[in-house]
Amino acid sequence: MTQLQNFLLFSQEVLAARAAGKAIVALESTIISHGMPYPQNVEMAREVEQIIRDGGAVPATIAIIDGKICVGLSPEQLELLGTSPDAMKVSRRDLPFVLSQRKLGATTVAATMICAELAGITVFVTGGIGGVHRGAETSFDISADLQELAQTSVAVVCAGVKSILDIGLTLEYLETHGVPVISVGQEGFPAFFTRESGFKADFRLDTAAEQAAFIDTKWQLGLKGGVIVSNPVPAAQAMPKEEIDAITTQALQEADAGGVKGKQVTPFLLSRIKQLTDGRSLATNIALVKHNAQVGTALAIAMRAVVAR
Repeated sequence: MTQLQNFLLFSQEVLAARAAGKAIVALESTIISHGMPYPQNVEMAREVEQIIRDGGAVPATIAIIDGKICVGLSPEQLELLGTSPDAMKVSRRDLPFVLSQRKLGATTVAATMICAELAGITVFVTGGIGGVHRGAETSFDISADLQELAQTSVAVVCAGVKSILDIGLTLEYLETHGVPVISVGQEGFPAFFTRESGFKADFRLDTAAEQAAFIDTKWQLGLKGGVIVSNPVPAAQAMPKEEIDAITTQALQEADAGGVKGKQVTPFLLSRIKQLTDGRSLATNIALVKHNAQVGTALAIAMRAVVAR
């Protein structure tokens, strides 16, 4: 534990929350560095953090800075991530390199889950998780997020997975690895920009108390691994499914023609979809992250109540 503490650096706000026993919500940083353009990325990050504070919890945005896993960032650090094109996109395999080489690193869903668990945080809010990419039967391109969900005990509040992925295969993979998928307010599993993907979630649990009881029961049984709490984008900000599907297909074709591979695929597709929708997809992205922050805050508070019994 002593060696682990050498890597973790808590902000004063998070330290105070830990001492007071307050609910803490983890946030990733790749969405800042690679998911949105500046200055909307930093504005979004600050607004999401404030939503969590207003809801009665404490935000802990996670990033790798100067050889430390920073749990909770200052406004200056958020600005650094939002304006540094050389920030590395950090997943499980990258953590030792970025820490040992003292690089600037933005944590993906997988890396944020690892860091959150190390920091004792059980609820993590993001936009959408990674998944099985289309054509994975030949490319073997499957996000490390899915394997992390199978082994790291953190609840992930998200708006499902992006329609750029193979949603059916993603859900099959999660089932195989015993990762439960909860949906909030509907039976269907959402597809990030749209409320419905055409697939169902495993379970519908609408309230934070129900979600917390489910998650706590899973872990009390010794069933390690994460839980997906899929929360659809608000209807007013959702995009028409037919439109986003057509645009996604076009963006995927362009990525393939341009030889875009690996970690660069998702940032390329999100940027291209933003262009093709004249910025409407970015507005949807921001709206769904804020909505997830509300649901995640309520869940984190409910989890504290369950543990305190």
